[in-house]
Amino acid sequence: MGTSQSDCSAENETRCDTDSNTNSNSDRQRLLPDSVDYDDLTSQLTMKRSNLFPILVILKQAAMKFWAFCTTSVLLLVLVYWFYGGFLSFLLLIAAFLGFAYNIQDSLLYYPNQPAHSRVYVEPPTAFGLPAENTFVKTKDNVHINLVFIKQPPPLLGSAPTVLFLHGNAGNVGHRMPNMYALYSHCKVNILLVEYRGYGKSEGSPSENGLYKDFEASMQFLFLRKDIDQRRLVVFGRSLGGAVATRLASVPLYAQRISCVILENTFVSLPAIAACVFGLKALGQLPRWCYKNKFESKKRIPSLTVPTLFLSGMADTLIPPPMMQHLFQMSGAPLKRIAKLPGGTHNETWQCTGYYDAINTFLQEVEQWKSGMTKTEPMAAYSMNAPFEDARVYSL
Repeated sequence: MGTSQSDCSAENETRCDTDSNTNSNSDRQRLLPDSVDYDDLTSQLTMKRSNLFPILVILKQAAMKFWAFCTTSVLLLVLVYWFYGGFLSFLLLIAAFLGFAYNIQDSLLYYPNQPAHSRVYVEPPTAFGLPAENTFVKTKDNVHINLVFIKQPPPLLGSAPTVLFLHGNAGNVGHRMPNMYALYSHCKVNILLVEYRGYGKSEGSPSENGLYKDFEASMQFLFLRKDIDQRRLVVFGRSLGGAVATRLASVPLYAQRISCVILENTFVSLPAIAACVFGLKALGQLPRWCYKNKFESKKRIPSLTVPTLFLSGMADTLIPPPMMQHLFQMSGAPLKRIAKLPGGTHNETWQCTGYYDAINTFLQEVEQWKSGMTKTEPMAAYSMNAPFEDARVYSL
């Protein structure tokens, strides 16, 4: 129950026009203040969204995915009522509803089949002229996942940073190729694309713990490579991928091997984003055992010990930008930076001017910080001055 079908555009080609969006950005900033008041934030989003549509979506998906289960349950309840009376039937009805509400959460969070044919065709890197390896690795629970490793030409391959990229909740790695081409070209990095279980060519079905295992298998793949610089491993998580990156980067085993982390348009927790997306504050107050997937980044991020860059699209209408600000302020990273990009929507922030400049400058700053060459402020926001002409500084 976290990110919604808005992620289903899966990095489409719409260009980011910051000039034409100036007025709309001002309206969004009034709706989404920097101070993180989730009750107020949810109330504001509720005025903008109808509760009816999400409910209809849930009912439609329930009818399509669980029609056999629902039919069987109704027949069972009729038989129990016939033989044992109404009270036992009522208890069974409550139990069935709770079980249904718990298990349908996966279908509201993970969209491996959107856009259409996402499980059938995965666009290869060669379509963009990118030199790459395509391989499958086995996770700890014996699921084979698809990895695409895009390599810089030698000798840059052995000295460039290597970015492990964790995508959002919809589509496949092929949908990210335009973005990866730009990242590869502008930042001169190697890129390992991880296709989650149940997505694209990977086996299995997605789950929170499953995605963590996919990350672990991907990191092991990088650890075993002799042709890359093991001191320059970068974990990059977007949206849902940001929650996966935060969770694993907070584990000492991986933190000591990671050079830095980049988080883009991600959320504080799944219960919090569910309350915003569905416009129901009560969802954020439910006991955590009610959630099959939690992705509680706000609990993990204070323990981060690696430099972290936060990339926040200020026109993101899916994940409220104040959540990124909140994560930035809570982060325990010894070196942390935030770049706020006006006009950057949830899926298209990577198309904004200044985006790759922010990444390049951060990577350079991390190298200087680790070498002790320069003294840097532990906490800062990239300014509107060149090369960050599209990044806005907010009081922190």
